[in-house]
Amino acid sequence: MNFANRLQPLGLLVLRLALGTVMIAHGYQKVFGGMPGFMQMLSHMGIPPWMGYLTAAAEFGGGILLVAGFLTRIAAIAIFLDMAVAISKVHLQHGLFSKNGGFEFPMVCAAAAFSLIWSGAGPIAIDWLWGSKGGR
Repeated sequence: MNFANRLQPLGLLVLRLALGTVMIAHGYQKVFGGMPGFMQMLSHMGIPPWMGYLTAAAEFGGGILLVAGFLTRIAAIAIFLDMAVAISKVHLQHGLFSKNGGFEFPMVCAAAAFSLIWSGAGPIAIDWLWGSKGGR
C-alpha cells in the first residue's frame, strides 16, 4: 500500500481536474448567455435573482481555480455550498436518479468538493508552490 500512498497527489489532481472541468462547463453556460434564464428560474424558486451571479462565480470561477490548483479550499467551499443549495432547492424533490432531475449528480460534485475542502489541492498545484501545503 505504500505505492498507493505515493500516488495520492495524482488522485487529488484527477479529482480537482474532473470537478473543475464539470464546474467550468456548467458555469460557462450561465456566464455566456444563460444568465437571464437562470436568474428567472431562481426568482420563481423564491431565491433572489442576484444570487445567480454568485452561482456563476462559484461554478465558472471556482472551476478555473480548481483546475489551476489555486485557492483550492476556498473554491471547493463555494462549489460545495452551490451544490448544497442546488440539491435542497431543485433536485431533492425528484429523488436520487439524475434521469428524473434528481440529486445524484450534484451530490457527487458536492462530495468531491467536500473532499477537497479537507485535503487541499495536493502538491501538483499552485497552492503547493505558494506554500499552502494542504493535504500533507
